[in-house]
Parts: sequence; structure tokens; C-alpha cells
Amino acid sequence: MNEKEKMLAGEWYDANFDEALASERIRAKDLCLELNQTKLSNKNKRLAIQQELFRYEPKHLELLSPFQVDYGYNIDLGQRVFINHDCYFMDGAKITIGDHVFFGPNCGLYTANHPLPYKERDKGLEQALPIHIGNHVWLGANVIVLPGVTIGDGSVISAGSVVTKDIPENALAIGVPAKVVKNINNE
Repeated sequence: MNEKEKMLAGEWYDANFDEALASERIRAKDLCLELNQTKLSNKNKRLAIQQELFRYEPKHLELLSPFQVDYGYNIDLGQRVFINHDCYFMDGAKITIGDHVFFGPNCGLYTANHPLPYKERDKGLEQALPIHIGNHVWLGANVIVLPGVTIGDGSVISAGSVVTKDIPENALAIGVPAKVVKNINNE
């Protein structure tokens, strides 16, 4: 397997020194720079850049700049997603976002994991694990979601929380690490 295939399979791969992956990251960073320098009022140009970045047309996406990704093509956005300023989606693995999801400013979705022993880490090894965010989820400002996490439908993650483990449906989670503090009646 090449390094991209390893990345997409959730195996350890060379993230830093593989030229093909580096080229794809540069492409995505260039598109993000172009998007971030395009006025919000220029909707047609922003939509064209988003289509090139994600490789599909997001439905009713409201995306405020600045915004950053690593690849773009590993992000599946549902309908009516709102992404506030300064969000970063590190999409080495698939990031799946449901419908009607709100991201506060400065949210980070991080799929990358690195080895704990420095000798392995120094080789540039990385493992990417998917993140799944259900429908009708709200992530407050400065929320961090770590690799391999699933957040269930209807949940709310309080501002400043770090989500290290799965959050069930209809839950309010708060803290570092985020813990469920109550169930939300979404009926």
C-alpha cells in the first residue's frame, strides 16, 4: 500500500515525508487561502472554491473565514451546516458531519494520532482515525474533537470542551475531558 492508502485505511503512515500527500495538503491549503481571502459577498466564487476543496457541492453550507483543512476531500458535510470563524478540520481520516450542525468559532476536529515513543514519532508516523458528528449537533466555541470520536444526534458540546470519547445522542457534554452532564429532551 502507498502512504495515502495506509492513511485512509487507518494504519500508520508517513505523514511528513510522503510527496504525494504533501502535494495534496498544499493544494488544500492553497484553496483555503483563496477561500479565506474571498469576500463573503462573492458567493459564487466562494461556492466554486468550496466545490473544488471538498470535491462536491455542499448543500446550504454557511462557512465563515478563516477556515483550514488538510485535504478537504475527506470531509462529508450534511445539509445546513454552519461553520463559524477560525475552524480547522484535520481530515487525514474521514470527517462525517450530519445535517443542521453548528460549529462555534475556533473549533478543531483532529483525526491525527502520533506514536507515544519519540523514536517512532520522529519518523513522521501518523495514524488517522475518523470523526463522526450526527445530525442537529451544536459544538460551542473552542471545542476540540479528538481522533476516532463519534458525537450522537441532538447533542451539545459546551464551549471549551475537549471530546476524547464518544458522546451519546441527546447529551450535553462539558469539560476537559468532556463528560455527559445531562440528557437533552429533544421531543
